[in-house]
Amino acid sequence: MSHGFEMEQPKGPAVPEHPGVARLSGLLDRFNQLLMSISMGAMVLTALVLTYSVVSRYFFKVPTDWQDEASVFMLVGATFSCTAYVQSYRGHIGIEALASILPDAANRVRMLLVDLLSFLFCAFFSWKSWTLFHEAFVDGQTTTSTFAPPLSIPYGMMAFGISLLSLQILVQLIAQLSNNKAAR
Repeated sequence: MSHGFEMEQPKGPAVPEHPGVARLSGLLDRFNQLLMSISMGAMVLTALVLTYSVVSRYFFKVPTDWQDEASVFMLVGATFSCTAYVQSYRGHIGIEALASILPDAANRVRMLLVDLLSFLFCAFFSWKSWTLFHEAFVDGQTTTSTFAPPLSIPYGMMAFGISLLSLQILVQLIAQLSNNKAAR
């Protein structure tokens, strides 16, 4: 069993053999890189906001209201925005016990099935997230705090991120199918 740190790190996401899929994958990779940079900035900003919150409450006895929600919103955005980037490297947690004992052909079928089921789950999650965002936006739903930011903000970031993950899995699924046809 491997834990990932002892393995050689890939230089980038796998490039599909089909030129059209490779072009789409490259565009998606560049967009994922941009989102990763923005998310890293959001994580640093979140740390600064939370540090300010602790210091202002402890030393100046100033009540903080907006800091916790703003931090949670940034964390939701950063988390969901980076899922497609992680998927492009196949960095999500996977069970390797079957991969090491299955023949190559059976392992390809297993990966294809896992990607298909993952895509279906993420597409459903994406659809439900967009309906949640729409409902929050139309109804003007807010959090229950006195700061009361609109709930459409985190719901929108969640829906966008999971839609991007669905697209990433779909591109990888199409790449697997086109690579398998080229191999035959």
